[in-house]
Parts: sequence; C-alpha cells; structure tokens
Amino acid sequence: MITRDSLMTLEAYAKARAAMRDEVMAQKKLRRVKLGENILLIFENELLIRYQIQEMLRVEKIFEEDGIRHELESYVPLVPTGSNFKVTMQIEYADEQQRHEMLGKLKGVEDRVWVRVEGFDPVFAIADEDLERENEQKTSAVHFLRFELSAGMVAAAKGGAALSAGIDHPHYTASTDPLAEPVRASLAADLA
Repeated sequence: MITRDSLMTLEAYAKARAAMRDEVMAQKKLRRVKLGENILLIFENELLIRYQIQEMLRVEKIFEEDGIRHELESYVPLVPTGSNFKVTMQIEYADEQQRHEMLGKLKGVEDRVWVRVEGFDPVFAIADEDLERENEQKTSAVHFLRFELSAGMVAAAKGGAALSAGIDHPHYTASTDPLAEPVRASLAADLA
C-alpha cells in the first residue's frame, strides 16, 4: 500500500533511484501488452505507481505535505486492489495527421477493451473514472482502465488460467493469443 509514510524523502530517493529504475524497467517489460500496431496496454502495479509518484516528487521538487498528498490522490487509485487489473492505455500513431484522424474514428474505444481469463467471458473495461477523456470530435490518446474480475476469475487466474486481451471496436479490432507465462504470472500476482 502506498501511503505518505511509505514514500522516500527526495534525498533518500536520489540514492535509491537507479536501482529502483532498473527494477521498474524489468517489471514494465512484463506488463506491456500491444494490441495491434497502435494500442499499448500498461498493466499498472504498486511498484510502477510508487515509482511514478517518486519521480513526480523529484522532478517537481515537491516536499510540502499538500503537494505530496495531491500526488498520492492522483496516482494511488491506479494501483490494483486484488480483484482487478488497472491499465494505462496509450493510442500511438507516429504520424500526426493519421493520429488526429484515428482519434476521431476511435471514439469509445476505451469501452471496447477487454481482458479474458480462460474459461470465462471477456471483462470489458470500466474507463476513465477520474474524468471524461473524449469530446464530440475525438477520443484521448491516453485512457485509464479498470477490469473488475469475479472471485471465480481471480481464483482461476491465480491458479494458472491463461489470460488474453483485446479490443472490439468498429475501427480497431485486435487481440492477443494467451499472454506469455511471465506476463500472465506478473499480472496474476496483482490478484488476491
């Protein structure tokens, strides 16, 4: 659990940053799932969010209690709570014109992303609970998703059931084969 007391001071973080960064980069490799060529899912966990908070405090030189509390309130909701996966979804098009066009076509895509535990129906994302991320013209390039699993799904995933993910949208359809075992195991570790 990330709390005010569990965060490092700026000085302590400066000393631990390189080692923490190496650990975070290794974890991120296991928690990135590409859906097709242009959509990336990053399955967040406590370590990744803790690192994000510590980095924000470092970059912004935040050491006052109000600033620290604000960062905690912003990021802690992205940590899985034992019955869910929490994901940052990035829509990535290198060409600016194509990106603008596709963000217009992909309105609602955040509600069409799913995760499936082998033996169960897909679970569609609960998207952008913090704020609306699309408007009349287009969707955002970044969305925050939550996949709430039933007790049976949690037990199956912890017991080794395969996991897969996908998108079912009129302008973008993609899915994974079952995720590789190291990825599956990393995600299942989020479940209680």
